Amino acid sequence: MTKAEIVEKIVVTTGIEKGTVLTVVEAVMENIKANMTKGENIYLRGFGTFLLKKRAEKIGRNITKNTALKIPAHMIPAFKPSKEFIEEVKTNTKIM
Repeated sequence: MTKAEIVEKIVVTTGIEKGTVLTVVEAVMENIKANMTKGENIYLRGFGTFLLKKRAEKIGRNITKNTALKIPAHMIPAFKPSKEFIEEVKTNTKIM
């Protein structure tokens, strides 16, 4: 599902005009990115948590040049769904 499809579903469900819904969806995404960039986790009760995970420093290899590269420690964004979200997906998803 794309952002445009999400916006369209919200428009159909709520009756709010498309431009307004698109602005709100983009604002939510920008706020999540901005706060995570500051090092904050985002908690959405009943949905999940957008959190930061620390990746330790490690040595990587460039196999074409046969050299070692030092990859510094860094933070990566992650998502952990809530128990309610997991349970709803389990019970309502059909295996293909």
